[in-house]
Amino acid sequence: MKKFIIEATNERITTQAGLAIVGNLLNQTNLDSKLNAYKLPNIPRNPEYSNGDVAKSYIGLLCQGKSDFDSIETFRDDAFFQFALDIKGAPSSPTLRQRLDQAALTKKWKEVLLEESLDLIRRTNAKISPIYAKEKAYIPVDMDVSPFDNSKTKKEGVERTYKGCDGYAPMFAYIGQEGYCLNVEMRKGNVHCQKGTPDFIRDTLPFAKKLTDKPLLFRLDSGNDSRDNLIIFLENETDFIIKRNPRKEKAEDWLEIAQKYGMCCEEREGKKVYLGSIPVTFQVKGEERTIRKVFKVIERSISRDGQIFLIPEYEFETYWTTLDVPAHVVVSLYHDHGTCEQFHSEIKSELDLERLPSGKYETNELILHFGIFAYNLLRMIGQESLKEQDTPLKKKVKRRRIRTVIQNMITLASKLVHQGRQWKLKISSTNKWLPVFGRLYYAFF
Repeated sequence: MKKFIIEATNERITTQAGLAIVGNLLNQTNLDSKLNAYKLPNIPRNPEYSNGDVAKSYIGLLCQGKSDFDSIETFRDDAFFQFALDIKGAPSSPTLRQRLDQAALTKKWKEVLLEESLDLIRRTNAKISPIYAKEKAYIPVDMDVSPFDNSKTKKEGVERTYKGCDGYAPMFAYIGQEGYCLNVEMRKGNVHCQKGTPDFIRDTLPFAKKLTDKPLLFRLDSGNDSRDNLIIFLENETDFIIKRNPRKEKAEDWLEIAQKYGMCCEEREGKKVYLGSIPVTFQVKGEERTIRKVFKVIERSISRDGQIFLIPEYEFETYWTTLDVPAHVVVSLYHDHGTCEQFHSEIKSELDLERLPSGKYETNELILHFGIFAYNLLRMIGQESLKEQDTPLKKKVKRRRIRTVIQNMITLASKLVHQGRQWKLKISSTNKWLPVFGRLYYAFF
């Protein structure tokens, strides 16, 4: 084995070359000017580090999968970090923390982050892939709560969640099969998932319509089985699939309904599956509106191992929907809603946001909005990389994971050189990600 000699050098070497792509995307937004135009309380009008520089610096951290404030200290003397993000300087860890604490006292920063994130998706013509129901295209909008485990901390708002851990329970809304995040709402851990959801839906609807003209299909789980939600969707002429909460309903009663109104399919010996729907009428603004209650009932008299049951086993699941498609299509479309769990995982694990860094509830809410902004940036980079087959990864995928984007396109080693009045990024010619990196940089320039 060769023995290496460790030496220091004054050459500008960076391991985050991908921040140049992030900087190109940030320059297509008005984030800098909007945040600088807003004066924060207890902050001088012309501080040493502008609001825009502080915000960009933190986004630069998050795009590397780092959420802790102290991580900024590594980049305070990093020339490339400043050049790539087009900032005058990176703030210290205390300055970053204090500025975000002050910004969290108002709603302005959160509104700007959401607005600019969605505008950037539209401005870059990012593809938002539909799903199909009976050959008709719908843009899916998935809404769901995801518990953030912050056990053994004394942070504000940390309460017992329905998953049995102490933490927060924010609600997210994602659009398209790519999973761009439309909206987020911070919630304490013990808040029921339906509390505040009607207002969250009303806020999310215009965001979704801002990105697409195609019909929307909202999908929510049984925790949001509420008449209030149904009325909002019907008033806005928006299609939906919401899994029903069975509450005290019995499987035997649904079996009778299924035998009367449903179609039976014997998938194997001893297992019958009933699929169908029944109409239900609602009053909306003085008018009667009819939607469907779709059901799937399973009757098992023999186990998959061949064991005969003395008493048959019954299972059922039911859904509210406005779609005029066969019941099995509705069930399949709802099951696809489970993909949003992957999006939750990417935000919590790959952006390192599950254990939020601040002890203050409002600051963590703002940080979550920063996380959504960084998440959408990385998603855009990942989806752009799929347009050509020039990456070392040959497996065909529809969506590039955030972890893959960070590992292979953001944390890329390079050398910063100033030559002939030009700044150059030199990347090893043996690096297999060089072609895709160059293509991504100029795609967003």
